[in-house]
Amino acid sequence: MKNLLIAVLVLFGFTTVYAQTEIVGSVKDEAGVPILGTNVLIAGSTEGTTTDFDGNFVLTTNLTGSQTVQFSFIGFTTVERTVDLNGSQVTLDVVLQESGQQLDEVVISASTTFRSQKQAPLSISSKKIAEITKLSANSQADILRDVPGITAEGGGGETATNLFVRGLPSGGQYVFNPLQYDGMPLMSTFGLNSSAHDVYARPDIGFKGVEFVRGGAAVLYGAGSVAGLINYTSKTGDTNPGNIINVEWGSRGRLKTDFYSGGQLGGEDSNTFYAFTGFVRKDDGPIETGLTTRGVQFRGNIKKRFENGSFTIHGQYIDDNAQFFLPLPLGSDRERIAGNDGEDVEQLLSGELAETSFLTPGGVYKSPIEDGVSAKGGYLMGDFVYNFSDLVSFKSKIRYANYEHNFALYVGGNGTFGNPLTLSNYVAQVAPDNTAFNATYQGGSGDQINGSDLVVENLHVDRLRPMTDYSGDANLILRTNSREHTFTLGTYMARTEAEDVNWQYRVLSEFNNNPRLVNLSYTDAGGGNVVYSDGGIYNRIGMTSNRFLSQSRTAFYVTDEMIFDRWRFDVGVRVESTTGTFNNGGLEESQVYDNPELTAELANVRFADGSFTTAEINATDWAVSLAGLYELTEATNLYANFSRGFFWPQQRGFVPTPGIRESNYDGETILQFETGAKFGTSKFSGSIAGYYVTLQDRIRIDQAIVNGQLEDQARSEQTTSTVGLEASWLYRFTDNFSFNGTATYQNHEITKNETTNLLTGDVTTINEGNEIGRQPNFLGSLGLNYDDKKFDANFTLNHTGSKFTDDGNNVELDAITIARLGFGYTFRTADVNTVRLGASVFNLFDSVGLTEGNPRAGIGGQVDDGDFFFGRPILPRRFFLTATFNF
Repeated sequence: MKNLLIAVLVLFGFTTVYAQTEIVGSVKDEAGVPILGTNVLIAGSTEGTTTDFDGNFVLTTNLTGSQTVQFSFIGFTTVERTVDLNGSQVTLDVVLQESGQQLDEVVISASTTFRSQKQAPLSISSKKIAEITKLSANSQADILRDVPGITAEGGGGETATNLFVRGLPSGGQYVFNPLQYDGMPLMSTFGLNSSAHDVYARPDIGFKGVEFVRGGAAVLYGAGSVAGLINYTSKTGDTNPGNIINVEWGSRGRLKTDFYSGGQLGGEDSNTFYAFTGFVRKDDGPIETGLTTRGVQFRGNIKKRFENGSFTIHGQYIDDNAQFFLPLPLGSDRERIAGNDGEDVEQLLSGELAETSFLTPGGVYKSPIEDGVSAKGGYLMGDFVYNFSDLVSFKSKIRYANYEHNFALYVGGNGTFGNPLTLSNYVAQVAPDNTAFNATYQGGSGDQINGSDLVVENLHVDRLRPMTDYSGDANLILRTNSREHTFTLGTYMARTEAEDVNWQYRVLSEFNNNPRLVNLSYTDAGGGNVVYSDGGIYNRIGMTSNRFLSQSRTAFYVTDEMIFDRWRFDVGVRVESTTGTFNNGGLEESQVYDNPELTAELANVRFADGSFTTAEINATDWAVSLAGLYELTEATNLYANFSRGFFWPQQRGFVPTPGIRESNYDGETILQFETGAKFGTSKFSGSIAGYYVTLQDRIRIDQAIVNGQLEDQARSEQTTSTVGLEASWLYRFTDNFSFNGTATYQNHEITKNETTNLLTGDVTTINEGNEIGRQPNFLGSLGLNYDDKKFDANFTLNHTGSKFTDDGNNVELDAITIARLGFGYTFRTADVNTVRLGASVFNLFDSVGLTEGNPRAGIGGQVDDGDFFFGRPILPRRFFLTATFNF
């Protein structure tokens, strides 16, 4: 009996000591969105877990009595709850509030692990979609203009933003920093047809936000990058359904509606989720052209969540047209010139050119001018994630994209007589022996033109750029038990096929906004009638480029992301091979017909003759990246990184030579070094970094107007170097009111420049010792932001310092400062639905300035034109009103 009593007491004690308590619950943000990966930890112990895809967690513990449970996630304020553990289930539903620290934003680009900006040993900037929406940001320039080290030119309109990164030489667009959606570039290979990535897609409210990673570490993963990458991350549906409609009205005829809907498919127990987003819009501005632009974009994804991973299908369809503006003649003071109607001329694109067509020896050509920049097509992408265990994961993406893309370059005031002249003076120049002339406006009115009215010659270039892209990556991720090492073995493969077809013709118009076209005829010295311009066209140049290009890439990379107490290290190596084919179609200058009148009409109008010259390229190169970060204090991290990378030159710069099948083709080497510090407290967060960048043997193609048409004039091999210092900061006066800014200073130089004239074959050394064209020495931004969840307001100043128009350094453009103001008020209902009414003003003070001069000035570069100057002004002031509904 005694032994039995002892056994019962021992058993009771055993069960008491090992009684378990189950803690269950959920973690969401203030908007009710589940937070995946929140750390749930019992303070003072090693017992903890993380939340799942739905923000739910289950934590089983043997601890008893009063305990403190901590909930923490980067970017949010830590929450603690006291519980009594006695064997009965405990339920905790927690809401985390954003911490307000700028560097606490979680980033996923240029890495295979989730970490904050403060923890990453490289420079990263990010923006949430709510911030982008409040600004009515309608181009990448608006979104990225205040990123340190970035010059973003948006004078062209919504698309084809020119970006210049950390003193790297570039013609703009996205040469060294691809634009990505959900970790895959919109176009895998740049330089097949000189199209900017952002012509294929537009920002919408279906994104969480955007990250801009700068520096060489971005060269390793996925498609890789020389100077960094821009990555937008899409929203995916979850168990908390949500819908957003954003209606935007803008001055000069803009109306745009964005929408988003996301949630669960198939009932409460379903593991399938959806998100659908897009926009519908029309726009008469931002500058009057007489051409209403319009379009739609639809994007969406369906995500299937299973026990050990997920599979997501992303898709996009776009059919959108946008205006695009190029440089035009300005006064000697670089201000806009008054046209015949007395109004300042902002651009010379004419609505009367819509539906323009003309006969060529190869058939009828119809211009897509009405679609200033048009894109039609889309992509499908599959994203697969599988966790074999806590230590082994596999991630893979595959993507197919196909677009029909037209790019109409209307080079106003760029002809033999590119500056505005009175009609009388113009006729005297083109037909000095005329005895009389007759000039009327096109369009049915037949109005006669005064001899004192200004006219101007213009060049129109239709760039037809269809593109098909196949790409994919695969990553095996291995973690050690201690989580000190995260190894990634990855591969990336891509093939891009593109056409590079150009048609050109010259147009005579009045000098006005949305100008009327001019029909001109004159009587020559012999008394014959000469039709000079018909339908406004005075020279049907025809086809000037007929190219078909393809390029394939195969890369392998190995990386290790390490954590040792206060130290973090990233190391990696990448090896990549590329092959490509360049088919250059032959062009026929003229053709003899039985009909003499038709022969005369079609003389010198180029067309494809059916022949092709082919070149093939292949090359292999490698990249290495080393980065380290040290947590000096709780508030301060020190970091440094070095990379040796490469960039594949634009294949269109290697024109095939008859009889030679293979073309010499090597990667351009880029070396980068960066060191800096990151700071983060409840009041202040920021970073400061110094950097050195050198790009060696870069291939550059210079374009010029030669004999009245746009041609590739020169091919240069350049080496450049840049030393810079950049800083960013955010100071919170209160929880609701903050002050932020950025500043960048860079000293850049062309150390080598060997130029081959493609017309003569002559090789010269020019521009060595000059500054890099279109790159300022100083950039900066300042901003004030207030947001108390009801009323919000922001004011920003973006400053771009003076810069030279091109590498010739003959002409310097003045500094530009653009102000932007926005504010709004949010109405909340009892069921947490919200309506925000807002307003914003771009270029608040209607500042003037030039984003660029004449990028097509040729080998010698641009010079001052005396009475006239050729340049592209920044966009004028524009007002926006928005209404955002969350329900």
